[in-house]
Amino acid sequence: QVQLVESGGGLVQPGESLRLSCATSGLTFYTSTITWYRQTPGKEREMVAQIYNALGETQYGESVKGRFTVSSDSAKNMVYLQMNNLKPEDTAIYYCSTWNVRRYWGQGTQVTVSS
Repeated sequence: QVQLVESGGGLVQPGESLRLSCATSGLTFYTSTITWYRQTPGKEREMVAQIYNALGETQYGESVKGRFTVSSDSAKNMVYLQMNNLKPEDTAIYYCSTWNVRRYWGQGTQVTVSS
């Protein structure tokens, strides 16, 4: 059974940083692709960052390029999202997700950027 658990969200001021974590289990981590999405009420879900663990390849949404970095630790089956220079428009619930026969989602973690 694939499980994804996000953590690390919180309330920060503009310009500050946060690191989100996604703990994974029940999947072959080495060959997995883990994607971070975010969603705000009234808006479509947005792809934030993605990592293909077998090759270490990463992709980013246009709105976060240069500010966010996705990484993974295969020894711990963990994926991280380092978010720097946060802006109010980054406020959302952040989810990690993977595809394994079907798409799996974590429960999400709230990130609020406000002064």
